[in-house]
Amino acid sequence: MLYNMVINKYITLAEASKLVGKSKETLRRWDNEGVLVAFREPVSNYRVYKKSDIQLLLGELYNPEKETSNYVEPESDYSVLEVFAGAGGLAIGLERAGLRCVGLNEIDKWACQTLRNNRPNWNVLEGDIREYNFLEYKNKIDVVTGGFPCQAFSYAGKKLGLNDARGTLFYEFARVVQEVNPPICIGENVRGLLSHEKGKTLQGMISILDEIGYKVVPIQVLKAIHYKVPQKRERLILVGIRKDIKTEYEYPIPHKKTYNLIDALKKGSLFESDVPKSEGAKYPESKKEVLDLVPPKGYWRDLPLDIQKDYMGGSFYLGGGKTGMARRIGWDEPSLTLTCSPAQKQTERCHPDETRPFTIREYARIQTFPDNWIFSGSMAQQYKQIGNAVPVNLGQEIGYSIVKFLNSYYHKESKPK
Repeated sequence: MLYNMVINKYITLAEASKLVGKSKETLRRWDNEGVLVAFREPVSNYRVYKKSDIQLLLGELYNPEKETSNYVEPESDYSVLEVFAGAGGLAIGLERAGLRCVGLNEIDKWACQTLRNNRPNWNVLEGDIREYNFLEYKNKIDVVTGGFPCQAFSYAGKKLGLNDARGTLFYEFARVVQEVNPPICIGENVRGLLSHEKGKTLQGMISILDEIGYKVVPIQVLKAIHYKVPQKRERLILVGIRKDIKTEYEYPIPHKKTYNLIDALKKGSLFESDVPKSEGAKYPESKKEVLDLVPPKGYWRDLPLDIQKDYMGGSFYLGGGKTGMARRIGWDEPSLTLTCSPAQKQTERCHPDETRPFTIREYARIQTFPDNWIFSGSMAQQYKQIGNAVPVNLGQEIGYSIVKFLNSYYHKESKPK
């Protein structure tokens, strides 16, 4: 009976519960904590679990000290074309995994300057993606990647087609994939895409990729803290495999060890030195006086009641925890997700010891950028580039999963490059 449960690649929540010997509630909690990650079935959006992940977990229960590794050596010269490249967080990670960036499109001029200054050999295609034609790369690229913005679609019928998405930036992502025809494409976005327009936006994206010849693997949200990133950041990963390809894609395995803010800013296993000194934003004196009263890992509820009411204003009487307000990060916890501005009232991230926002280099460390990656533009532009980025270490782990897929595809299916 148990054998029949796992002969298929994916099993349901109920089947996983029986196999592991834990309640459905426990499995849901494990999913939130990253212990056993559920996928989202593309059509129904139900939780499903991968057979191999169940087997891996059962093995770890007997050998809990064994650490995981996603490292794999490329067996060939694999190339990547990235759109919506930003300041290079994903591109650096893919490069570290052994993929060669042959082109990066980005509209923000300061992000483009950052890319050029740090990697003069990269082909930076600056400007609106709609003004570029990518047919020169057709059948010459192994993977197309891109962090496309989340936009709603106008539905012309029950099944959304590529033409129905015109005017959105996902249309442009899909157009590039169609023009280039790579074996695999990977898009990334915020977790909120799962529920955007009650899930219709994501379903539209899946149907568009299907129309242009790509099958979407079950959706997964990767938690950065499980991929050597000292930050509670989550990214939804949308993976499309060309329909003529039989090789299956596997997401990177979560690491057991997690890292905290101290690992980002101090010398240790993540970085070989303390974070370099750099410029950073400042609080106005009135705000500093309030945040001086907040302890590490504390937030607005740690303030005296009268100061709470004054600082929170109308928000004090609204529902919800609002745990990002007047928030000071602790050394022994991962940072909350960084935003494009280091000192927004609703999403405060105050330094644990000093009453100030994180500096530029501290921001970059939390996103696991190398210290020699220099950002261009004003201080505000630099914070924006870092806050928008895919964490480098997460990008590297995704890169390993791409290399593993391409190794298997070119080796097993004997497809000439």
